[in-house]
Amino acid sequence: MGLFISYSKDGCGILAERIWKKKMKKVSLSEIKDHLSEYLRVAEKEQVVILRHGKPAGILVGFKSEDDWFEFQLENNPIFLERIASARKNMRAGKGTRLEELVKE
Repeated sequence: MGLFISYSKDGCGILAERIWKKKMKKVSLSEIKDHLSEYLRVAEKEQVVILRHGKPAGILVGFKSEDDWFEFQLENNPIFLERIASARKNMRAGKGTRLEELVKE
């Protein structure tokens, strides 16, 4: 998840800044290059923001298991996300069958 701070009147920028300062580990690109294996282990627990010249340049995401890797692929697959959105839209329109109804049969 990338985080770009934009200040607005509603205070979202301030919240984003707080999250940026507290929740994510930030590491320079040169440090990542020198200790990639170590930071992959860290990334299994939390995202690691890679900094280039002190500014966010990327995110290192680690996976504890193949299931985590599979979930990441689904969560970031535009075709899958489009199908989910379409299915939800159909369900709201009264089309489709709810899982609860299938279990009853």
